[in-house]
Amino acid sequence: MWNSLKPSDKNLRAWQVGMLVVFLGLWQLASRDQQLAFFLGEPVKVAGRIWSWFMPVGFGPSLLFPDGLPGNADIYLHLGTTLLETVLAFGIGTVLGLACGLWLALAPMASAIMDPYIKAANSMPRVILAPIFAMWFGLGIWSKVALAVTLVFFIVFFNVYQGVKEVSPVVLANARMLGANQRQLLRTVYLPSATSWVFSSLHTSVGLAFVGAVVGEYLGSARGVGYLILQAEGTFDVNTVFAGIVVLTAFALVLDGIVGRVEKRLMKWQPRTGDTEKL
Repeated sequence: MWNSLKPSDKNLRAWQVGMLVVFLGLWQLASRDQQLAFFLGEPVKVAGRIWSWFMPVGFGPSLLFPDGLPGNADIYLHLGTTLLETVLAFGIGTVLGLACGLWLALAPMASAIMDPYIKAANSMPRVILAPIFAMWFGLGIWSKVALAVTLVFFIVFFNVYQGVKEVSPVVLANARMLGANQRQLLRTVYLPSATSWVFSSLHTSVGLAFVGAVVGEYLGSARGVGYLILQAEGTFDVNTVFAGIVVLTAFALVLDGIVGRVEKRLMKWQPRTGDTEKL
């Protein structure tokens, strides 16, 4: 019965907000136990920490600062660093994954030669490369970008590779019969076929780009949201840890939303789920 129930557009947002309110309410109730609060934090104090980060000192109701939380903690500098690392890694990893995926999908000989090495590189826990990147690129942003690129690259690469391989032989044969050369096949057949696969991978890659940037900041940096979280962990300040997680999650959702908007603009030719259900 539950599978047949579908929320309407009008009440879907209300259900989503309601779930969030219930979750926060249960969290707040649980945090009234001081022992649990030490490990779980308190939603009000987490909100107060976020407010103190983004608002000037003395701005806003004092109820949000029950423990006298400090004002602006240079969050814009730290957040800007993490976002720059994430966006650079996301862009570079996407371009490299797209280029390599297309190349190996269209070059069977090169694909056969590179296959064991690509599988080995993908199987390796790439977080262990962080110290090596720190030695190569220093403790600035580029060591974090390099680590995040390794996470984004393989997601995009395998999706592009599979998307090109899934091209219908009948479509290819018809295009060749019409006189299409290799460049025209790439533009009119291969790329459109791979586009949907690319965007499905990009939604996953957004989170991985943040993961790479933050893990890199954990292992060695002097700025970034990951650095703030690490400092808070060192003092057992669980509220600041959760505040950092919330901020990172919010901006990851913003970046994912931007990817979704670009996808809608570029994929207008693809029928939507609602359209297919009406047929």
